[in-house]
Amino acid sequence: MTEKFRFGIVGCGVIGPTHAQAIASLPDAQLVAVTDINPEKAQRLADEYAVKPYTDLAEMLAGEQLDVVIICTPSGLHGEQVCQVMRSGRHVIVEKPMEISHAAIEEMLRVQQESGVKLAVISQHRFDPASLQVHDLVEEQAFGRLVLGNVIVPWWRSQAYYDSGKWRGTWQLDGGGVLMNQSIHSIDLLQWFMGPVRSIYAYTDTLAHRMETEDVAVAVLRFANGALGTIAATTGAYPGVTTRIEIFGDKGSAVIEDDNLSYLHLAREDSQEIGAYGIAQDKSGSHDKSGSYRESKKADTAGSTAQNPAALSFRGHALQIADMIRAIREDGTPLVDGQAARRPVEIILGIYESARTHKEVTLQ
Repeated sequence: MTEKFRFGIVGCGVIGPTHAQAIASLPDAQLVAVTDINPEKAQRLADEYAVKPYTDLAEMLAGEQLDVVIICTPSGLHGEQVCQVMRSGRHVIVEKPMEISHAAIEEMLRVQQESGVKLAVISQHRFDPASLQVHDLVEEQAFGRLVLGNVIVPWWRSQAYYDSGKWRGTWQLDGGGVLMNQSIHSIDLLQWFMGPVRSIYAYTDTLAHRMETEDVAVAVLRFANGALGTIAATTGAYPGVTTRIEIFGDKGSAVIEDDNLSYLHLAREDSQEIGAYGIAQDKSGSHDKSGSYRESKKADTAGSTAQNPAALSFRGHALQIADMIRAIREDGTPLVDGQAARRPVEIILGIYESARTHKEVTLQ
């Protein structure tokens, strides 16, 4: 019989139930306890999965035999709670962002090394088939020299969304706005494909909502490999539009739209030489005679996270939880460990610094 790893969840709001669903889908995982400072939220999720509810993290850690604890609380609480769990000897999965300051991230990494437990940070879109395919092609150098990488996140969040929790859109607990909360997954994928970011110049503003942090941002990036890139994001794009990640090189191009590969063309698959002005655009979709893949149907964003954060599928989370179980069994490293997860946060903090100082920011 397969050993079941015993899980606890901290935070039973929007994303906590997604993790509970993901755990329930895995044959070697079992949810045994949940905790939330709101007793009603804890009780509701506990009743759904027939587990024990708590309103205090320390009590859950003392009262339950847990292998892995998943942190689903406001971003500015992650560091303290993750370190508390790691010091208790449990492995930890924490929702993005890992934390919202350099100091908190450094402390998390220090405690992780000291305690010897595993730490993983949710970046479930690294497990999407499209992301894995593009990353593998980058590793094979199938795109040739990378020259440009872009992210656009034109999402919508109503004022009621920000008003629904006192922590939303605050520097202290959200750590930022559209970048730190909504766009971090796409930014993580961009740097996973393109490599480390070396310098940033950016603007941010708050144009569509009443909140402390930004609801629109643009940034120009220089990657360590010499390529350039852009990030453009907002939660003021009614009613919420397609998210795009674009990777361009001198031997191929790829576009991911709403987590699906919508365009891929590689020089190595061409059946004929491409002319000096490129290839003619094929408006019919599917494969054209030059060997490229292009999906031309209109994207359906209804029910997507561009409009509704609760629409998130649990399947990517399940794959990442399974990856943590693998890492524990093999005494290996999770795909998105603390060192990997700090990079998109550093990019976002660099964007905030550039926007505040009106200067180019160089990352270490």
